[in-house]
Amino acid sequence: MSATGARPPGAAQQDLLDELRRTAERVAEYRASVGERPVAPPVDADRLRRALGGRLPEHGAAAHDVIEQLAEAVEPVLVATAGPRYFGFVVGGALDSATCADILTTGWDQMAFTYVSSPAASIVEGIAGDWLKEALGIPAEVSVGFVTGATAANTVGLAAARHRVLANAGWDVEARGLNGAPRLRVVASEERHATVDRSLRLLGIGTEAVEPVAADANGAIDAGALSRALDAGPDEPTIVCLQAGNVNSGACDDLAAACEAAHRHGAWVHVDGAFGLWAAASPSKRHLVEGIELADSWAADGHKWLNVPYDTAFVFCADPDAHVASMSFTAAYLAGHGQGGERAPSDYVAESSRRARGFAAWAALRELGRDGIAELVDRCCALARRFGEQLSAMDGVEVGNEIVLNQVLVSFGSDERTDRVIAGVQEDGTCWMGGTTWRGRRYMRISVSNWSTTEADVDRSVESIAGVLAELG
Repeated sequence: MSATGARPPGAAQQDLLDELRRTAERVAEYRASVGERPVAPPVDADRLRRALGGRLPEHGAAAHDVIEQLAEAVEPVLVATAGPRYFGFVVGGALDSATCADILTTGWDQMAFTYVSSPAASIVEGIAGDWLKEALGIPAEVSVGFVTGATAANTVGLAAARHRVLANAGWDVEARGLNGAPRLRVVASEERHATVDRSLRLLGIGTEAVEPVAADANGAIDAGALSRALDAGPDEPTIVCLQAGNVNSGACDDLAAACEAAHRHGAWVHVDGAFGLWAAASPSKRHLVEGIELADSWAADGHKWLNVPYDTAFVFCADPDAHVASMSFTAAYLAGHGQGGERAPSDYVAESSRRARGFAAWAALRELGRDGIAELVDRCCALARRFGEQLSAMDGVEVGNEIVLNQVLVSFGSDERTDRVIAGVQEDGTCWMGGTTWRGRRYMRISVSNWSTTEADVDRSVESIAGVLAELG
């Protein structure tokens, strides 16, 4: 029976209840087994396309049959990113409460556009935003937007920066655009993440506006070189981009010194802290981001160290007026729908029709609490050091970075051999690590971000790497 077919009264509701229960059971079974599944099983792409593709069916199908077809085809080839031995792309697996809250979010189907479209989504997002600021040591008066990921967070933060520095120069960028605007100067580390450049392209600033500053041996910006670059440059509207958590080494820029130098020149400071900003939540790691409160905008991912489902990230802005001016809009159909002084979530992000991301974020923060977030960060860092200690003890293996957070770079001799080890480990399926090029050399990159990873998972993964090495000889 298709979704549009006639059914007896009450049948549709019962069918939905039954299917929701079956789907929840299937999800529970998957999550219960994900720790023992191959982390990246082999994929027959043609088989998957045959199972799900072809021409659009002429007729509809019952929801049960649709879900069965989808799950039976997809589950055998899922990458176990939710599991404890996925160490690629600096991502964590969703906490139990966040997973369940995300299921509720889907079922509730709220549009987190304005307070009117969903008062609950607006209020809960505001509460979660306040908790995030407390956990990260960001000033309470800062505004918060819930976005999809660090790219979106960087884009919003840099849009607010663009607004403010040009407004200070007498230019209304929202009304007049960039044609004829004062030249924008962007000063950023040579080790900045690629998404910063992507955001600059999207905002019409362009990557040629970037003045790269040298970084130290572990990938943190050279604060002295930054100060000299600012002193030597022209007196133009300036944005300084800093980093908390180098994507390869985990290094954090000296935020205190860099902010002081930038603000001396009237520059806006944006911090790309996709995963490294979470160091602020740990008393033992907070020194790595000392001065965090001095910045003007910040980006952080939730689906990294907070371990909420995709897609959740956060942008914070110390200038709420600039934040709203760069993102908000008005339309005739919104007239008369006043917020009553309540927060309108879409004023702080680029999307209007948007998922209620605050529910899962609230659940994760409530499950962990302040001490739980700190413990999660500390434990992942300790597990990263465990990887480094065990691997560096092997003949012909070198750890290429100072392990300050959760990132470990490992070389197995030549670039060619390192790539062969990475391929062998991925094929083995016990764990998954990706490769990267840093400072001209190839490395296996290990990122420990998952709440469920244990010492046993590290040891089992090291054994897998040793096995691949033994096979290569």
